[in-house]
Amino acid sequence: MWKKDTWVKPYLKQYKFLLVTVLFLGVCTIFCGAALMFTSGYTIDKSATHPFNILLIYPAILLTRAFGIGRPVFKYVERLRSHNWVLKVTSKLQTRLYKTVETDAAFFTEKYRTGNLLGLLAEDINHLQNLYLRTVFPTVVGVLLAIVVTLGLGYFDWWFAFITAMLLLIEILVVPLLSTAIEAGRRQKQKTYKDQLYTQLTDNILGVNDWILAGNQQQFQDNVQQKVQLLNQSKLHSNHFRWCRDFLLQVVLAGIFITLMFFASYRLTGSVEQANYTAAFVLAVSPVGEAILPISQGFEEYPLYKDSIQRLNDLQPTVQDLPKQAHLDPQQFQNLKINNLQFEYDADSPVLIKDFQQNLHRGQKLALIGPSGTGKTTLLQLVNGDLQPQKGSVTLNDINVRTLRDEQRNLFSFLNQQPFLFNTSIMNNVRLGNPHKSDEEVKQALKAVHLQELIESLPDGYETNVTEAGARFSGGEQQRIALARILLQDAPIVLLDEPTVGLDPITENELLNTIFTVLKDKTIVWVTHHLQGINHVDQVIFLNHGKIEMQGNPKQLYQDNQHFQELYKMDQGL
Repeated sequence: MWKKDTWVKPYLKQYKFLLVTVLFLGVCTIFCGAALMFTSGYTIDKSATHPFNILLIYPAILLTRAFGIGRPVFKYVERLRSHNWVLKVTSKLQTRLYKTVETDAAFFTEKYRTGNLLGLLAEDINHLQNLYLRTVFPTVVGVLLAIVVTLGLGYFDWWFAFITAMLLLIEILVVPLLSTAIEAGRRQKQKTYKDQLYTQLTDNILGVNDWILAGNQQQFQDNVQQKVQLLNQSKLHSNHFRWCRDFLLQVVLAGIFITLMFFASYRLTGSVEQANYTAAFVLAVSPVGEAILPISQGFEEYPLYKDSIQRLNDLQPTVQDLPKQAHLDPQQFQNLKINNLQFEYDADSPVLIKDFQQNLHRGQKLALIGPSGTGKTTLLQLVNGDLQPQKGSVTLNDINVRTLRDEQRNLFSFLNQQPFLFNTSIMNNVRLGNPHKSDEEVKQALKAVHLQELIESLPDGYETNVTEAGARFSGGEQQRIALARILLQDAPIVLLDEPTVGLDPITENELLNTIFTVLKDKTIVWVTHHLQGINHVDQVIFLNHGKIEMQGNPKQLYQDNQHFQELYKMDQGL
């Protein structure tokens, strides 16, 4: 895994000097702590022998003050530098993850279940952050400290140094490895439970209205509660294990204290002067626990970090073989042509779009209707170049749309079933369409979609916070805010993916009238599930199994096509 790793090693190399500085500061912190206890113990013992001159203990007093100040200073600087290092690395990782996901957005939901995707985004990057803070830093500092302690004792007596080294080895290696072996399976199970909870919670929240309408609120709760109980039970077992492990570590640490007491009694009692160092040596080991006890926790979590690293390394964006990019001025756009498209997601999937063709001139409107799964939304992704067909092409002014990927934002706007509104002001949400537009232009866009009166009646007006996902506003109002964003973007082609789903008939009709009024000069490809507002388009196409089953002008079809007449009457409830 580590040989092929591209998510951890590159940043270890990039910030290696900062990492070395952090580790050095960590060792200095522990050293100051040990030295503080050493000089304190020496001062206490020396004072107890009634020195005939205060100068005999004054240097020890000064050193006690110096190490007492040095310890928090080194600790503070070490924390600043370590978090600075981690935040730099995390920022790089998050940016890279976003670019990877964004590059592969068209296929991403096909490759990952919701739970795995949310687990990837919510936890794996944080796991790598904790890898440094809770595993790398404590382990390296603890090992360095164990080496220093062993060598220091070895200067006086290699036998006691060996015994202390064995006890330290239990603390920094044996117990951590046992902890990892015992907890690895439990941690993986907890990760699985979390992924399943992400999936269940997403499904339940998105389908909450269906749960309530079906009268199955209790089942709604039970679906999640069972997994939560299993997760909590597993965490309880982990907490109990950690308590036992930490108790064992404290017992071993007490063994180190006892060993040093024997060492001090054996080697430092030959004279009164030597005896002054007895308490100093014993007390100096007390900060060791602060450095080595966290190692087991870090080792225990390593399997999670390993899984996260593996998942991230497996996350490779689909390399799109894009042709040489071209340029098309949005104002010069005149024609959208779909030429004999054929598309399937992979060799094992059925052909979703077959021999589809259409020709739209600037300002024309096309509606796509058909059963679910017939490729209507996929067709929109082919039109704007997100997907590459196995056969055929989409061209703008006879320029392949695949060569216009760099111009996509300037040429296409998109309005789907649930446009995302951010937890910020109305002005900021609309200005996303074009950050360079003035406040007055933003307000004009909101006026065009008939929101001016509503917004100006609010206490904070245009600075009103829409709250998370636009929850402050109704579904129709959310769509109007998103429509204002499209107006501000001013792209010549607008793709509509069932923007009125879930709205009541009156709101739906009003919104459709607004959409086709304010976008009257735009070329529109509209995916819809029924015939409400179909009179706004120039052409309507019925897709079935990836093929065109019926097409034509809606008014002409209503006059000449009996099947269309029946569908229209059924849709209108006539």
